[in-house]
Parts: sequence; C-alpha cells; structure tokens
Amino acid sequence: MTNKIAYQGVKGAYSEQACKSAYPDLIPIPCDSFQEAMWLAENGDAYLAMIPLENSTAGRVEEIYRLIPKMKLHVIGEHFEPVTHCLLGTQDTSLHEIKTVASHPQALAQCHSNISMLGLDAIAKLDTAGAAKEIAVLKDPTKTAIASKLAAEIYDLQILKEHFEDVPGNTTRFFILSARKVIPAYDPTLPYITSLMFQVRNIPAALYKALGGFATNGINLLKIESYMSNRLTEGSQFHVDIDGHIDAKAMHLALEELSFFADEVRILGCYESHRFRCELEAK
Repeated sequence: MTNKIAYQGVKGAYSEQACKSAYPDLIPIPCDSFQEAMWLAENGDAYLAMIPLENSTAGRVEEIYRLIPKMKLHVIGEHFEPVTHCLLGTQDTSLHEIKTVASHPQALAQCHSNISMLGLDAIAKLDTAGAAKEIAVLKDPTKTAIASKLAAEIYDLQILKEHFEDVPGNTTRFFILSARKVIPAYDPTLPYITSLMFQVRNIPAALYKALGGFATNGINLLKIESYMSNRLTEGSQFHVDIDGHIDAKAMHLALEELSFFADEVRILGCYESHRFRCELEAK
C-alpha cells in the first residue's frame, strides 16, 4: 500500500498543509489539477486524495462539484483547515511600491476588501503556492502573491501582511477520498455524516417529496447543492450531506423514501464528523 496522499497545487499550497495536518505520516504529492489528484487515488498511485470542497468566506469550489458526479472514489472523511492568508513579496519590496497581487480566484475573493484598500490589481492564477513561486522567480518588487506562511518559507518570500483575509476564522472544508469503500461501524454515541447524490424525477414538487423522508424521520440536512445536468430535459441533480450514520434505523427509512421519489441515488460516503463541527456547536 502506498504511503502517499495527493493534492492539487505546488509545494506550499494550503492543500499540502491540510494533508500534513490530517495525515502527518503520509507523503503529500502535488498534482497539476484536482482531476489528476483524484486519478492518482483512483488508480492506487496514492493512498488518499485531499480535495477542497468549500470555504467559509468564498463558498463552494465549483470545479469539484463538476468532478464529483464523474468520480469512482469514496468519501471516507472530512477535514477542516484554518486558512491564514499572507500577502507575500520579494525580500526587497515594500508596501508602498506594490501594484499587483496574484493568487487562486478563491483566495482573491477571500481577500477582496484588503486588496481594494491597497489599490492592487488582482490577477487570477491556478493556485496560491504557484503564484508565490512565480513571484520568487520574477523578483519584481511591484508584484505580490496571496499564499500561505509555508509558501513564504519554501520560496524565501517576505510576509508583507499576515492575516490578509477579510474575515477572521476563514476555514476550508476538504473531502478525503479513497479508492476503498470504508464505512465506520455505527456507534450511536458518535456524530456521523452521510454524503450522497441523487437525481429527482421530472415531476411537480420532486425535491420536496424526495427530502420529505428526512423531515418525518427527524434527520437534519447539513447542506444541499444542486448540479446542472448534462441532459436539459431531465430532472435536476443534488449533493446532500446528512447528519447521521447510514446504518441508523431512521436513516434507512429516510433513504427508502428518497429512493421512491429520486433516480440514481448514490452514496458517496459515511464518515465521522470532524471535531471542528463539535467545537463550533460548543461555542
């Protein structure tokens, strides 16, 4: 069994930090795209893939929701990684001479107000650490990047401003993906999440009817996302994260009702809730 975990980005990416936080004994493997990272896990060249799903400030990562319906991987866990954005420049630059800032569109969105306050031109790049690496190569004191403290260390860049994000507590949620289907044994004392996809039938009130079983069985829906179907004349597709274990009796009843009103129900995974959720509820 390989001891590698794949992520999208170059060294110093927030996804690499998430890999190190969640699986310190695995070797993070950078990939050029989300699809490549998922493909490595699917083909056994990586044990797992760490894929960002959504951010507390900038919302969902659109590309991932386009890839999930096509993947063969299983969700075996979630991970929440705090994001501390840093404004990075060359060692000889200063705040008064910078003109541009480059980063991934998600990072630019999460720092929009601070970028505007400094009057910088925002330039979208494929990833945060890649933008930092480019600044190190160009050595232009008018150019900056938004990336992690880890990227600053790797590429020998100066941190011009730490905590550059607009909203404190900025956090990214990741899916941990595996080629193996792993479902923890049901323990009623522990919190779980079941993630699934389904397509509703093309009938009136289809979504209302499909989700009604969760309400009648007292099950909480944590999130629901819609997909654009490739076939415009058929029913819409949805991704749902559900509070509960797939083997709980109430969940069985709710899924039976869902299957009656929906087509192509697919269980993506069942896993323990990350401790970050419990900490939020305790506040």
